[in-house]
Amino acid sequence: MSRIGKKPINVPSGVNIKLDDRARSIGVSGPKGDLKFEWVEGVSVNFDEGDKKIQCSIPESDMGRRDQRAHWGTTRARIQNMVTGVSEGFVKKLNIVGVGWNAKLQGKNVQLNIGYCHPIDLQTPEGVQVEIENNNRLTITGADKHAVGQFAAVIRDKRRPEPYNGKGILYDGEVIIRKQGKVFGA
Repeated sequence: MSRIGKKPINVPSGVNIKLDDRARSIGVSGPKGDLKFEWVEGVSVNFDEGDKKIQCSIPESDMGRRDQRAHWGTTRARIQNMVTGVSEGFVKKLNIVGVGWNAKLQGKNVQLNIGYCHPIDLQTPEGVQVEIENNNRLTITGADKHAVGQFAAVIRDKRRPEPYNGKGILYDGEVIIRKQGKVFGA
């Protein structure tokens, strides 16, 4: 059995669930936004409106199949992330470390000046908001965990932290292990 898949999902107040078994899709709406997800065939999702709980399951005949158990746990985790996203939201914070390096918002685009001869413009995905503090601290928020994490990873990938000078774009709380440079004439 899937340890993750068998756990029920508690739905907080203010979150609406729209379940369509024929299309194998679920729609979740709440104060932070609306999300939709289509799960794979073989997994069934049930919503108990009285207890406000969502339960995922697979048929007894598929318990021996590893791929079905994996889909079961993944479906449950994705739905849990949707419920958490529309009720609380997800946040990723990035720090830009480097002399003269900064970030600016230009409409929906994020412009990064990070040591290249040209600024880098990145378009913010749908459903993701970006705030910039002190030109070097980005806060990325949104209801979709995947979109928030992916956009943060795209920004970080433009200038990964390097271990010699410690410059780069870092996640908040990330520690870069510094390396000793070469010593000449010793």
